[in-house]
Amino acid sequence: MSSLTPPPVPMELHAVNRRKLCDSLRRHLSSSDRPLDGLVLLQGGEEKTRYCTDHAELFRQESYFAYLFGVKEPDFYGAIDIGSGKSILFIPRLPEDYAVWLGEIKPLSHFKETYMVDMVYYVDEIIQVLSEQFKGTGKPLLYLLHGLNTDSGNLSKPASFEGIEKFETDLTTLHPILAECRVTKSSLELQLLQFANDISSEAHVEVMRRVTPGMKEYQMESMFLHHTYMYGGCRHCSYTCICATGDNSAVLHYGHAAAPNDRTFEDGDLALLDMGGEYHFYASDITCSFPVNGKFTSDQSLIYNAVLKAHNSVISAMKPGVNWVDMHKLAERIILESLKKGSILTGDVDEMMVERLGAVFMPHGLGHFMGIDTHDTGGYPMGVERPKEPGLKSLRTARDLLEGMVITVEPGCYFIKALLIPAMENAKTSKFFNRETIERFKNIGGVRIESDLVVTANGCKNMTNVPRETWEIEAVMAGAPWPPVTTGNNTTK
Repeated sequence: MSSLTPPPVPMELHAVNRRKLCDSLRRHLSSSDRPLDGLVLLQGGEEKTRYCTDHAELFRQESYFAYLFGVKEPDFYGAIDIGSGKSILFIPRLPEDYAVWLGEIKPLSHFKETYMVDMVYYVDEIIQVLSEQFKGTGKPLLYLLHGLNTDSGNLSKPASFEGIEKFETDLTTLHPILAECRVTKSSLELQLLQFANDISSEAHVEVMRRVTPGMKEYQMESMFLHHTYMYGGCRHCSYTCICATGDNSAVLHYGHAAAPNDRTFEDGDLALLDMGGEYHFYASDITCSFPVNGKFTSDQSLIYNAVLKAHNSVISAMKPGVNWVDMHKLAERIILESLKKGSILTGDVDEMMVERLGAVFMPHGLGHFMGIDTHDTGGYPMGVERPKEPGLKSLRTARDLLEGMVITVEPGCYFIKALLIPAMENAKTSKFFNRETIERFKNIGGVRIESDLVVTANGCKNMTNVPRETWEIEAVMAGAPWPPVTTGNNTTK
């Protein structure tokens, strides 16, 4: 069961996003002494079939189009007049037999009302309408979306249609401005992100309660997906679930087709579950690590508490103006200090930091922006350089924090043989390893703890609500309520 109800989605959210873009574009054009003429034009996602078959894949809207228009259907175009701020949707003209197989063919007025836009036309009217809307001189000017996603390395696809050569097109102005608009979130966006976190947090707790040794990893994935869809209306997941146990928890992106969450886990294993539901395009990204039998061993506690201390220390230090590379280094230092205290490492931690030993145990970045995409845009805008050192080069942003950013905090500590063995054989780093102790931990896999944070004026707010302390996890897995029940001054544990 669930205490949550999916909230209504206000289309005003997307109108706010469109106004934000127009304001940013106008400022940019004015500062460049360019006229405020022209229209932004985006092409929505296209419905795809499975290879050569007629099996239609479940459609999910292209993210920039979703951000500006909130449209859930495929094959749309959307335009915004920069000068007036007026918005236009172009919808596909559907064949008559659509009504037989796929449902009612809705009128233009339905989409105008549903998506709170100023005008709606058919896609085959796009040339005429855009030409008439342009108020400048010469060829009508279209600002198209084309630029690099610094997380994936892929380029966004500019809008295209038959007859586009009748227009002047700008492929360089829009992308950096629109990507930056997505970096800080409005209050309406934060409400959806919070619900995605709430239902996903609840689902993680439900999985914890129901796990027993002897199950399959995919059963945990199934329980999570069921809960977020059944009670949260999350038809889409933010990303492919990572349900790793034992050695698999040292595989950072486990769960893909070649490693499909299919191991039978055993008593004594640690589980690392990285899963997040998506609600109206907005993501959550939560990782919980726990023993499948409900009880931490002393060795598991050592690694888990090292990561938890790093997680909590970063959250305590976060506020506007703090640099994210510094937060990553803070997490590394705390983990290395804990490993030294646990006799896994020996030597000077400052020297370990210089030799980038932290990257052996945490090769990924500390966190990433999150919003309409799990790895949201804006990590490396013009002027922000990606670090080149081990570990740091995997950071998805190196920016200073700003109020309104939503970013994950996900330190981890892993025993990855492909990294450990070379480091233990390297002349500069071999001296740091206590070989007798580390043998005990080589098969522990890994621990990751991940929460979703919004940067506030004076600090940050954790949107994730799951058990984190070892005693909390053990209590919840034994049947204790979560969140804890408070009666007067006492909390039930």
